[in-house]
Amino acid sequence: MFTWICPRCGREVLPSYTECPDCKGLEKQTAPAGQAAPPSPQAPPPQQQAYQAAPQQPAYPGPPPGYQQPQQPAYPPQYAARPRGGTQLPIWLMTILFALAFVGLVGGVYWGVGYFRGSNASTAAAPSSSVESPAAKPGTKTNAVQKYIEISGIRFTEDAKKKILVKFNLTNHSDADLSGLAGNVTMWGRTQKSEEDAVGTFSFTTDVGPQSTKEVSAPLTTKLRAYELPDWQNVTTDLQITAPAQ
Repeated sequence: MFTWICPRCGREVLPSYTECPDCKGLEKQTAPAGQAAPPSPQAPPPQQQAYQAAPQQPAYPGPPPGYQQPQQPAYPPQYAARPRGGTQLPIWLMTILFALAFVGLVGGVYWGVGYFRGSNASTAAAPSSSVESPAAKPGTKTNAVQKYIEISGIRFTEDAKKKILVKFNLTNHSDADLSGLAGNVTMWGRTQKSEEDAVGTFSFTTDVGPQSTKEVSAPLTTKLRAYELPDWQNVTTDLQITAPAQ
């Protein structure tokens, strides 16, 4: 509600009054008889009074009386973050484990090198024992018939007792009828490294007519298994005829 301030007494007066009622009554009491009371100051227009009487509000009013600032909650204490993952082993235990692993690795390499060296040595020594045949020994006198005999078509088979048999074609290129033809044969297998390894030996005895070919089979003396034998295209033969006598 708008009011105006009396300039004389400082009292708030309603806008419906044009003069302050307190000051007007006081003038009537104090004025002498027959003397008119001094004119009271004119009240400002209602709009001006309302403008002057409007209280100025602060831009940012403060808290009302008796207001207490709420206490801020205390933050919980900060703890160090735990490392992710499982339980970590002590340093001394990890050192022992790494040392054992290193020793095991070195031992495995050493054993592997020794094993492969031993296996290579045994493989190289095996064929020499399988070629123990008179045909393979140097210094043997060559039979006169040998230059007319040819061996071809080497094949490997197994009999009912799992023994390895050699089947081959024996050709007589001479005009003579060879009865009791015998010989020793040493077989060699070419590897992929162009090295020759002795496969085994076999002996045969048969009769071959002049200018003819005969299929012959004989047991193979070898230390290899059937699946370890070379293919027919990688087999070469060393023939030495032992009969008929010269």
